[in-house]
Amino acid sequence: MRVTFVQDNGVVETIDDAAVGQSLMEVGRAKGVEGILADCGGGCACATCHVYVDAAWWDRVGPPDAIENEMLDMVDDIRRDTSRLSCQINLREDLDGLLVTVAPT
Repeated sequence: MRVTFVQDNGVVETIDDAAVGQSLMEVGRAKGVEGILADCGGGCACATCHVYVDAAWWDRVGPPDAIENEMLDMVDDIRRDTSRLSCQINLREDLDGLLVTVAPT
């Protein structure tokens, strides 16, 4: 499946070999996407994999749960309505083509 990251520096990184079941963070980190630091390794214990989900994808991706929402409060100064932690977005077939922008670090 395909996912596209727009890095903070404007570089677009499209990944064509993401797999269903992987987290978006795992894909970005494995491919060296700038800004996907994932300091906690995907445990939803930091906000270093913060992304903005493209508005066209928001309904399919959905909002953060309560724990993720608390982590996003840590980056309230750059948070947007479509903010998510990429470690909490598990890829499904209906997310093929997903577009996100990496939040500034």
